[in-house]
Amino acid sequence: MDFTETDEHRDLRDAVGAVASRFGPTYYAERAAAGKPCHELWSALGESGFVGVNVAEEHGGGGGGLVELAIVCEEIAARGTPLLLLLVSAAISAEVIGEFGSDEQKARWLPGLADGTVKVVFAVTEPDAGSNTHRISTSAVRDGEDWLITGTKYYISGVDEAEALLVVARTGRDESGGPLMSLFVVPTDAPGLEAVPLPVDAMLPEKQFTLHFDGVRVGPDALVGEEGAGFRQVFRGLNPERITGAALCVGIARHALDQAASYATTRQVWSTPIGAHQGVAHPLAKAKIETELAALMTRKAAWLHDRGLPAGEASNMAKYAAAEAALGAVDAAIQAHGGNGLASEYGLVPYWGLARLLRIAPVNREMILNYVAQHSLGLPRSY
Repeated sequence: MDFTETDEHRDLRDAVGAVASRFGPTYYAERAAAGKPCHELWSALGESGFVGVNVAEEHGGGGGGLVELAIVCEEIAARGTPLLLLLVSAAISAEVIGEFGSDEQKARWLPGLADGTVKVVFAVTEPDAGSNTHRISTSAVRDGEDWLITGTKYYISGVDEAEALLVVARTGRDESGGPLMSLFVVPTDAPGLEAVPLPVDAMLPEKQFTLHFDGVRVGPDALVGEEGAGFRQVFRGLNPERITGAALCVGIARHALDQAASYATTRQVWSTPIGAHQGVAHPLAKAKIETELAALMTRKAAWLHDRGLPAGEASNMAKYAAAEAALGAVDAAIQAHGGNGLASEYGLVPYWGLARLLRIAPVNREMILNYVAQHSLGLPRSY
């Protein structure tokens, strides 16, 4: 086993870090507090080729895989500028369209996804479905050669920033009566589509939306891949989302721990810096250990995915471990700062909100535990 990174990956980390450092945590905290997207950072990353690092070279991308995209996600977060939409636009949409899209769809969407000028966000969750994708009620029915999409989607990130949605909809039933799902690329300005902001208390640059589809008409060219094969296509995108979500969490943890270590080394109210006291040092050391363990599992999951090997177990474990590590690291960092941990000057609270969100999404920790219990341990299914 070789745990050293290649020169190319180290160079990628340095280059991504250099771009993100031009903006930094103050930029991110201000945008998060105002609920304004980080357009400038996204554009800078796109112009440098980092948003599309996993897109095929023939479509203007970097020709890399999830290993490289995970590095991008981790490094921007480690510089205090995590971007949630990389999980949906770069990880899910670019991967799914790149794998299952027609030549026309690839030509239409991948170059923009590669250079950062286009975002395609993912619309799967619904108010009454939760984590049960089989209960999705949004439907797409044929009308001549076209499709009419009707239904509601819930907690859809970044609709205001996106040119299109990758929508999961029912298109029929199989022989046993189970739902058949299909994927469609739907422009965000399509007639009959209403996007309603969904207020959340977490401080995030990205907004959440409820989407109402009222007979939204799309042409046959909107269907991604095979009709009725949506489940397979969706799950092809979910592992990348979990892997990049884990990478983002690892980066958040690194950022929080770097800031906490610096503060604890310089802050002195008795005879020594507060970092010399085990009550401060041990929680930070524990968080550092958990962060490194999560980083290892994240790299393993990305490596498996890029080689076409089964990556479901590793992706779920990485996401679980990294979200726990991020939340623990930010909490330890806030505690190390004392009252200053909640002061806007130190900017830690926005990262707590994002880490807490990533403990729930894109898949909550309880469903990951269900997965591991059933698939890894062979225990009876509980749900």
